[in-house]
Amino acid sequence: MQKNLSERDLAVIWHPYTQMQTAPAPVGIVRGEGALLFDEDGNSYLDATSSWWVNIHGHAHPYISERMAAQAAQLHHCIFAGYTHEPAVLLAEKLLPVLPGRQEKVFYSDNGSTAIEVALKMTIQYWQNKGTPKTKLLAFRHAYHGDTFGAMSVSGRSVFTKAFDHYLFNVHFIDVPSPENIDGLISEIDTIAEDTAAFIFEPLVLGSGGMIMYDAAAFEMLLAHCRSRNILLIADEVMTGFGRTGTNFAMEQVQTPPDIIALSKGLTGGTIAMGVTTCTNNIYNAFLSTDKLKTLFHGHSYTANPLTCAIALASLELFLHPSCRENRERIQSRHRHFAVELAYQPDVKNVRTLGTILAFEITTGEADSYTNTLGDFLHRFFREKRVMLRPLGNTLYILPPYCITDEQLDVVYESIMEMLEVYQQQWV
Repeated sequence: MQKNLSERDLAVIWHPYTQMQTAPAPVGIVRGEGALLFDEDGNSYLDATSSWWVNIHGHAHPYISERMAAQAAQLHHCIFAGYTHEPAVLLAEKLLPVLPGRQEKVFYSDNGSTAIEVALKMTIQYWQNKGTPKTKLLAFRHAYHGDTFGAMSVSGRSVFTKAFDHYLFNVHFIDVPSPENIDGLISEIDTIAEDTAAFIFEPLVLGSGGMIMYDAAAFEMLLAHCRSRNILLIADEVMTGFGRTGTNFAMEQVQTPPDIIALSKGLTGGTIAMGVTTCTNNIYNAFLSTDKLKTLFHGHSYTANPLTCAIALASLELFLHPSCRENRERIQSRHRHFAVELAYQPDVKNVRTLGTILAFEITTGEADSYTNTLGDFLHRFFREKRVMLRPLGNTLYILPPYCITDEQLDVVYESIMEMLEVYQQQWV
């Protein structure tokens, strides 16, 4: 008998963030359409978290497919050191004007982690090139910026970094800002400001850290103070970018602009991997020199891949269409109404929404964390319901593609309410 995809997979593949000994066999997916994915038996799965937050327009979007095919007929790849091409130039021309602040240069890479690595290297070498090297970096406690070593270093110490903590460079971590702690955070920064190269942050919401949302006004005070102390600002908009927080980019909700922005995920609409690091001319100009040692020595084989750039352009056009904003506003309104209903449920706490994100914790006898054992129950429950919700331990969140219909949102909401009922009967 011929093996199915799941059986063949288990023989040859090692999956991310997965304990392969205990995890259930993966579901074999063969196609996608809109907010749905279909397995090899024809069952549909409702993608309520946008396949790790990347798919903003829906699976197999016909416009993106059309643009990808047209580019594939013309140019697949070209080395990007000493050469250029129309898709890369056009994407930079179209992207920079819609970003917050005065972003003026684009550096292409492969994914969110590499976009962060580029940003960190830019800021550290910036100060070296200026002749005033600084050795410290500032980041939020519980942050997550990726899985490469630089990105792990500026991420909060957690299960994601534990095996490698000894190898990570030292970073000064602070709590996310609030009206109550902002004065203390400012004082804390003052003690390290002289030697701090940059502050890296996920604006308004820490994603993998547990969908931790924080106060925009206090955040603005923190950014303004860092700017006054000559600390460069790196906005990690890998998750928050392209409409997730209500505005096009989360940094539009504060006044102090970033020096550098890292982008990925929604950049290509969930079609293909790509990372982008943008910066101001102030950063860029510090690398202009007859001294070759002041060059930014960083690159990737597939930097600015023409296919990827064409796909990102198509996704950007869809994103900037008025219908995309209308869909985001619709989802945001639906989430807010459901949040009110959730708040009255037993064993539910800290219900919160921001743009198209809704998150809450389920009360257990354990600490709220990624390793909370309730996560296994939640994962199995929603998989059986064929609703793709991937919990962060006992934190459950919805982060859907913008094409999701009201009827599909109702399915997600109803499955959560059913889960809470089963949880009451079996766990409490």
